[in-house]
Amino acid sequence: MAKSRFEYVRNFELPDPLMPNTYIVVRIDGRGFHKFSDTHSFEKPNDRRALDLMDMAAKSVMGEYKDVILGFGESDEYSFLVKRSSTMYSRRRSKISSSIVSLFTSSYVFYWSQYFPNTPLRYPPSFDSRVVLYPGEKELRDYFSWRQADTHINNLYNTTFWALVHGGQTTTEANKTLQGTDSKDKNEILFSQYGINYNNVPAMYRKGSVCVREHPSSHASTSAWTPPSRGQTAGETSMRTASQSTSSPFSSSKKDISTDTSFDNGGILDGRSDDEGSTVPVVRTDQEEKPWRTGKKPKRVKPYEGTEGEVVVIHEDIIGNTFWDARPWLLS
Repeated sequence: MAKSRFEYVRNFELPDPLMPNTYIVVRIDGRGFHKFSDTHSFEKPNDRRALDLMDMAAKSVMGEYKDVILGFGESDEYSFLVKRSSTMYSRRRSKISSSIVSLFTSSYVFYWSQYFPNTPLRYPPSFDSRVVLYPGEKELRDYFSWRQADTHINNLYNTTFWALVHGGQTTTEANKTLQGTDSKDKNEILFSQYGINYNNVPAMYRKGSVCVREHPSSHASTSAWTPPSRGQTAGETSMRTASQSTSSPFSSSKKDISTDTSFDNGGILDGRSDDEGSTVPVVRTDQEEKPWRTGKKPKRVKPYEGTEGEVVVIHEDIIGNTFWDARPWLLS
């Protein structure tokens, strides 16, 4: 960059690095989406097209930023987890926040016609963004549990509210009917008056959308050495030819030194007979053939970090342990 006498103004830019070794969560939220949804005639209580569009925008974010390893969405908001060890944008708060929310917003507009082919975009939607740091696994899991619990509470209310409205009540009357009710009361209203079993409502409405990467098959643990089959000793694997009698070092069976191979002082003790016919250990040099080395050594497999693989959208519980136990890389 060319130097000029005006460059001093850069001194007013304050650094904003995020604390290292902490979980980064970027939460975006639709700005004025009550008006936006009414203007574009979103279906109530849930519009599948709108939710699918949000999921598509989230997949665009994860497709661009590999360090974003998890997303959770409900209604007009999405939360993204940036892996703990990330050095994305040197962990600058403003860069991370602005980059993710701008890509999400532009993707939302870009894919709008794909999900709303008969509804022109009347005006540009906007989203705000914030970055929150969490120090440990408990706090991070509690955050996403909070968002999913919020999804359930809001959806149960909205489902009951709009059932009352579609059943003939005004919005004011519906609000008054639900005032002071708990979950049990709302479930009773839905079932007794409208025949709706809330547990049968689609999971994406009750539990929200979870964006994760599938563990690619290329990351599966593989080895150049194939374990022996049933009834076959390790010394009889494909690493050896039929004419080779030296035991494989992978064999777990115990043998006498006269027939086995072992390491000693940089050489290999090999059972051979002397002139009198007795068997004595002979040191074989590294230059001699080592049949067991003809095969490749097992490769060390790098632990999966959740940064590679296809981004998929699932709708399942993330409050319990099952989801997290199946994806330990999210908390690593």
